[in-house]
Amino acid sequence: MNIETFIEDWIAVGNSYDTEKYLEFYNQNAVLDDPSVGRKFVGHSGIKDYFVSYFIGYKTQTELRKLGVRENSAYLEVEFTGEFPEGKIGGSFDFTFKNDKIEFVKADLIH
Repeated sequence: MNIETFIEDWIAVGNSYDTEKYLEFYNQNAVLDDPSVGRKFVGHSGIKDYFVSYFIGYKTQTELRKLGVRENSAYLEVEFTGEFPEGKIGGSFDFTFKNDKIEFVKADLIH
């Protein structure tokens, strides 16, 4: 698995708002923990709710700022733009991969 390419593809699919394709990046029982919204989203149904609410709902676009790759994990810093009060805000994702998909990700806003 080439993590750099995986992350670039994940961002591109997210920016295209293709929900089904976006979910293909995640293991079936993956967990997305986002303390900035105060919730954990479990499995494809939970992650779909997160994606529809916070990405599609706010017309969020994500731009890669910094990527650090380790063996089965990655840390990503991004800039979000969209129809939310700030208009532009930093964010981060801390990924753990299993079977070439996302197993766990902690997402957070950088203020």
